[in-house]
Amino acid sequence: MVKTSLDNFCVKSGVLCPRCEEKLRKGQITDLDLQVVRILSELEKDFPILQDVSFERAVESGEVLAILVNKQDVGKVLSSGGKIVRALGEKIRRRIKILGYSGDSRQLIEDLFSPISILTINTVWLPDETTETKVILHGRRPRHMPVDFELARRLAKEIGGMTIRVEFEAA
Repeated sequence: MVKTSLDNFCVKSGVLCPRCEEKLRKGQITDLDLQVVRILSELEKDFPILQDVSFERAVESGEVLAILVNKQDVGKVLSSGGKIVRALGEKIRRRIKILGYSGDSRQLIEDLFSPISILTINTVWLPDETTETKVILHGRRPRHMPVDFELARRLAKEIGGMTIRVEFEAA
């Protein structure tokens, strides 16, 4: 079964035990997390590789649902020619983005902007004592972008609490 902080019985039955109910009440898990874990466990029948995947959390941002799994498990979820992601998207009825969760903000930014190569990532301290993360991408802004920058900004804010500024620099 998909590895999660919830008990297997609670995921399969849909009825939470007192321990899992407490996690939900404290905000350690959300209803969205519970819904995604249930769908992942249903998909295990068709995709047995999901049994080895560690689910961390799910984050909604507009029309996209970001599913955070253990960094080592991203390849497993993206394998099968994208069939797992397509099946998830059909069940959830949203666009799905799979991200590796490691607690490292730099790794999160690299995952959000993949496949674009990042030249550098800097922290900018603003006069009002807040910070922004400046992501400098290599080259000029292409006409067709493989990454939705607005989506990357929203997900970085939701997942890592980061405000991102994107710039391009020709080498």
